[in-house]
Amino acid sequence: MMDLRYPIGTFAWEGTAAAEKRKDWIRDIEKLPSLLSAAVHGLSDDQLDLPYREGGWSIRQVVHHLADSHMNSYIRFKLALTEDNPTIKPYDEQKWAMMQDSTIVNVKVSLSLIESLHARWAAVLNAMDPTDFARTFYHPESQKTMSLDYATGMYAWHGKHHTAHITSLRERLAI
Repeated sequence: MMDLRYPIGTFAWEGTAAAEKRKDWIRDIEKLPSLLSAAVHGLSDDQLDLPYREGGWSIRQVVHHLADSHMNSYIRFKLALTEDNPTIKPYDEQKWAMMQDSTIVNVKVSLSLIESLHARWAAVLNAMDPTDFARTFYHPESQKTMSLDYATGMYAWHGKHHTAHITSLRERLAI
């Protein structure tokens, strides 16, 4: 049986193969807005408020979470590209997902935001050279320094991961 928390599995860092995967990851980031829009297309408000798994966020919260998370990531990229190993600001994803803008706002708001954000993010990613992908930021919560190569792969996975939460629920419920 599939683990509903990780319908596409967990993120696996490919290390030295990152350079070979980079174009695919950037393409995944570019494609997320259309794939996410397709995943929620035609869902009613009641369906958008269904949790993707027992104890999990609703589809609506997942869409808004992607906007929140990817906005933070885009800013982290820009900080890492303009500063030397900046310390980023973590945020409480669970608390953000419980705020009214995540629980009641129409998903079209975040879909529009994600479309614009990903256009800008892809422009930055496509302009980066190999030395840019080696730049880093420090995450004080995990106490880890992360390269932009790692972050690119992780956020490409992140978009597919949450889109799969939605599509796998639709498949299970035939909606």
